[in-house]
Amino acid sequence: MATLNTLKLTDAKKPRSLSPIVHRRNKLIEKLWEQLQLARAKQAGNEYAPLKDKRVKDADGITRSIQVAKRIKPWWFMADNGKLCLSIYYGAKILELAKGKSAAEVANMDEVIDVLELLKVETAAGTFDAAIEAASGALRINFRKTI
Repeated sequence: MATLNTLKLTDAKKPRSLSPIVHRRNKLIEKLWEQLQLARAKQAGNEYAPLKDKRVKDADGITRSIQVAKRIKPWWFMADNGKLCLSIYYGAKILELAKGKSAAEVANMDEVIDVLELLKVETAAGTFDAAIEAASGALRINFRKTI
């Protein structure tokens, strides 16, 4: 009982669900982390291919789960001027980083990694919440029923 008295006890309860804003923010942070791993592997000359579960039916009609490599497309590309550019995607939509600007220009893979880490921190701080909400709304329109 003496050790229990050394703890600071409180009446806090774990929330049952996250707000949609926090959920979307966490989703983008997870994708930024994947891009960081992909960039670090490319810089080191390795391949980054995480595994995902896929359900398949064999010849007997039995469904089983197998692990396959997850395909991750890099968010950086070579622009017309020969510089690397980095865009952020939320689903299939490109997020606007600033008014009318959708990509960050970087010099090399070291800067790609630095920018991805910065974007991850900024996303956690809520900087891109409005852009995520706009992209999410644009994606939701595609799932609405038409009469």
